[in-house]
Amino acid sequence: MSTARVDYIAPWWTYWLHTFPHVNLRFQSIDSTFRPQDENYQQSLIFLCCMAATGLGITLLCLAAYLSFLCCCRKEEGEDSKRPDTCCVTWAAVIAGLVICSAVGVGFYGNSETNDGVYQLTYSLYNANHTLHGVDTLVSGTVGSMQQDLKQHLERLDEIFATRPDYIQTLRFVQVMANNIVQQLNGLPLMSRANVNLASIADQIGSAEHYRWLTYLLLLILDLVICLVACLGLAKQSRWLLTTIMIFGVLTLILSWVSLGTGTAVAVGTSDFCVAPDKFVMNQTKGRVPADVVHYYLYCGQSLPNPFQQAMTIYQRSLTTMQIQIQGLLQYAVPVFPTAQRDLLGIQRLLNGSETNLHQLTALLDCRGLHKDYLDALIGVCYDGVEGLLYICLFSLLAASAFCTMLCTIPRAWKHITSRDRDYDDIDEEDPFNPQARRTAAYNPARATVHSFCSFSSSMGSQSSLAPPAPPPPASSAPASEYMNQSVLFGGNPRYENVPLIGRGSPPPSYSPSMRATYLSVTEGQNRHFGTDFQM
Repeated sequence: MSTARVDYIAPWWTYWLHTFPHVNLRFQSIDSTFRPQDENYQQSLIFLCCMAATGLGITLLCLAAYLSFLCCCRKEEGEDSKRPDTCCVTWAAVIAGLVICSAVGVGFYGNSETNDGVYQLTYSLYNANHTLHGVDTLVSGTVGSMQQDLKQHLERLDEIFATRPDYIQTLRFVQVMANNIVQQLNGLPLMSRANVNLASIADQIGSAEHYRWLTYLLLLILDLVICLVACLGLAKQSRWLLTTIMIFGVLTLILSWVSLGTGTAVAVGTSDFCVAPDKFVMNQTKGRVPADVVHYYLYCGQSLPNPFQQAMTIYQRSLTTMQIQIQGLLQYAVPVFPTAQRDLLGIQRLLNGSETNLHQLTALLDCRGLHKDYLDALIGVCYDGVEGLLYICLFSLLAASAFCTMLCTIPRAWKHITSRDRDYDDIDEEDPFNPQARRTAAYNPARATVHSFCSFSSSMGSQSSLAPPAPPPPASSAPASEYMNQSVLFGGNPRYENVPLIGRGSPPPSYSPSMRATYLSVTEGQNRHFGTDFQM
């Protein structure tokens, strides 16, 4: 039936999703026709969620096996093999971060598209409900005025025209026409009599969509925050940040697979509806609304017969006849019975209001309004809604892959951080060229300088009463005093490998600020001391 539609064509992705295998929990293939009340069809959608759960279980088992392999096979790597491994870890982390950022962008777009589609669906449902409510209001108002207000006017006129049988006959004819109108209006196949409350359905869909949109928004923000914190932890090489990322990464991996299974099931079910929406609507309204009325609104066209045409024609003819009769009574009976003018004018106003209701009711019952709402709802669900669900499924798949890669990369990074710290611990802490020693000196400067200052003070105290030393031998490239100062500075132990640095006049760049200041003060003091002794 849907293939004959020229104003609605299901998109290609709905046909692709419609071809997905529909298997119940007993592994039996079933028909892919959209039947949400059928138990086997519900099981086919649950089966898709179970497939995602199976993928999650396999992923967690692979991660557990990989982590067990890293823990059990810790072997010392040479210096040549550390650099390529570190490079692989870095590139894997960078690629995983880029994939997560791309997945978050895709997820934001898909979440927005799905929300737009559902909003268009609820907006169309509210419009259709407003139209149907307007029809009900007009029908109930017209029927009430014909049965109550008109009846009161006719009863008073019967008393006034009691002496004129011809006028009484006219009033009886007006009552018959009013009964015809009431009968035609009560026979209209209204949706309200089908126990279908479109506003309530729209409220439920809107509430569910709000929580769905908010949940995915929080999931997207969580993925982005985890990606940024993981990059920060790898850059700062922080163990506690990497541990936190491992915990939240496993949680996000589980949520990504759950999102993939749920999104796939909803997308397949919605696509089954979008491929043949008219068939589902006809089945849902069978026995509640006549088939010709449903067909009239689903396939609105000039060639289709209007099921309300006969009722509206009888309504208009009866109303016109009543107006003619009341106009004749106003013209001929009022001069004889002046007290009848008030009731006759009241009936005339009532008929004028019923004529206005007739025009409004004819416009509301026309198929173009409800048919447009129906098409807008289909386009919102089957185009924007299903397309957004596909992007959400893509986001879930990319996020699961990226977080799986990240969870495999973080233990490697942890291992490199541990080996680096172990290498720093193996270096002599007393070595001034050790970066670890420089960091220790920065936090504890007293430990780094106390030995040098004590040696310098004792040496100066003993040297003040001594004669100046003999001139250095020609083979030496620096005075003996400078060399002795270097020995005093480095704890009294001469370092012959540092001899080329003696005559530079400044310490090597790797010295700490306290060592540099000590060196300069010692050098200037020794120069002044030996200069004074030489002048004397």
